[in-house]
Amino acid sequence: MMKTTWALVLGGGGVVGTAWMAGLASGLRREKVDLADADLIVGTSAGAIVGTMLATGQDLDSLDAPARPADQGDSAPKADPGRVTEVFTLLGDAGLEPADARRRVGRLALAAETITEQAHIAGMSTLITAREWPDRELLITAVDIETGELKVWDRAGGAPLPTAVASSCAMPGIFPPITINGRQYMDGGIVSGTNADVATGADVLVVVEPLAHLFPREPLERELAATGADTVITINPDQAALDAFGPDLGDWAAWQPACQAGIRQAATTAERVRAAWRRHAG
Repeated sequence: MMKTTWALVLGGGGVVGTAWMAGLASGLRREKVDLADADLIVGTSAGAIVGTMLATGQDLDSLDAPARPADQGDSAPKADPGRVTEVFTLLGDAGLEPADARRRVGRLALAAETITEQAHIAGMSTLITAREWPDRELLITAVDIETGELKVWDRAGGAPLPTAVASSCAMPGIFPPITINGRQYMDGGIVSGTNADVATGADVLVVVEPLAHLFPREPLERELAATGADTVITINPDQAALDAFGPDLGDWAAWQPACQAGIRQAATTAERVRAAWRRHAG
């Protein structure tokens, strides 16, 4: 089977991670490194938003100042802090089998008081702009709340693009599970911060992980090994970006500082990506 030349994996990261990735991708374009040139793009949660915009040819500079929740009416998230705490407690319980923990999280997701599914899908649709799947490989991850298993959406999967993105961004306690073809799905980050092992068959794998500072390295290393990539480049927020993030991943006031931090970091990141690409392309 012929290998994909270049795969791009974009991980979850909340509001600040979305902003930082958008800034990073925009800054890399200014450095003549376009992440949209990847043969395969895999997006999880925040990464599903930025990945979709890259795959569909959107202008990432439009994310420099998106509409904030106060301006979104019924699409504004209504967080249930108690539920969110329960979610992370369950996922961190070493005594639970991972799929069982995710099934329990799914039940919490159903019980949480949030906005409607329609409002969440409408909010994602406004953000990503695109309505149709691109004619290229874009994979978007979500989790089946009943089975706890990972679901990977693509253009042949039967989910409208904004709905697939909404399911990948449906963090329990903040957004509702999304119903697609009679089943309900929640945030793809419930399984993994990146789901990098979805991107199999690449020569060069670029993984952008906004929340690398919050998670142990070992799970990602296992995922990377499973891809079989010859060259792996990981891009994580530098200290200036982390300072811009602040303590609240959902803080819209941190959007522009995080975006600008991504733009600045691109200048010191571009050559690593460019050099890896040249080694395999030349």
